[in-house]
Amino acid sequence: MTRKPSPVESIAVHLALLAAVAFALYPVLWVISIAFSGSRPPVPEVLPIPHHPTLEHLEAVVTTRQKVGGEEIWLFPRQLANSIVVALATAAVGVTVAVPAAYALARFQFVGKVRGLRALLATQMFPTVASAIPLYLLLDALGLLNSRTGLVLCYASTAVPFSIFQLRAAFEAIPVDLEEAAMVDGATRFEAFLRVVLPAARPAIAVTALFAIMTAYNEFILAATLLGKEEMFTLPVVLQRYIGEYDAQWERFAAGALLVSLPVMGAFYLVQRHLVAGLTTGGVKG
Repeated sequence: MTRKPSPVESIAVHLALLAAVAFALYPVLWVISIAFSGSRPPVPEVLPIPHHPTLEHLEAVVTTRQKVGGEEIWLFPRQLANSIVVALATAAVGVTVAVPAAYALARFQFVGKVRGLRALLATQMFPTVASAIPLYLLLDALGLLNSRTGLVLCYASTAVPFSIFQLRAAFEAIPVDLEEAAMVDGATRFEAFLRVVLPAARPAIAVTALFAIMTAYNEFILAATLLGKEEMFTLPVVLQRYIGEYDAQWERFAAGALLVSLPVMGAFYLVQRHLVAGLTTGGVKG
């Protein structure tokens, strides 16, 4: 029988949780304070409260324009679209390739299975910066520099192995008896996969897609290396431009950081009900 916590224990737990939340949110409050404060150097303060609140920094980030080929274009919407399209395309490619591959690795025995898994694992051991120059040369030869397609292909090369490992554990956690029961009732293996396995693995697929989206959306090194035209920049590269070697526009950097975080917050909100289930799928498998 579970013992009911005493009032003192309950208060202590709640205080500890409040302290943890405050510790996590404090840097965010600093970013908000800098983004909405007037143009002055950030001053260390206990309570980050905006001084002379203004929207000029947000407006400056959003309304940035540049002349390209004699035509003035509005940069921020295009750069935001670059980030979102690249992130969604990376997740789509990663999940589409990983779902059948992970199912095969979870359900079938075939020659080279173990070696294939080891090769996939080896690809996750190399840092992104180690592949920047080879990828640059390959995309240059293919004519895909300064393009969303080239960036998606680079991101998908790392998203696919990660997604396969995530989804393989999810498929292994789904009892084989469910598929066998469907096939006994007349379904083919493919029909059992579509109607039984995929719905059961939906939380894991959603979380895997979310991680792929976040990784591509936040990635900086490859984007800064492979993109040279400002209208093709993704948002992390845009933020980096506010921090120069001799000058730093912290107010615009903070304002841009807030704007960049909004799509990620929206993605988390959409998949929040799948998040816990997807993260724990396969975690209790013996």
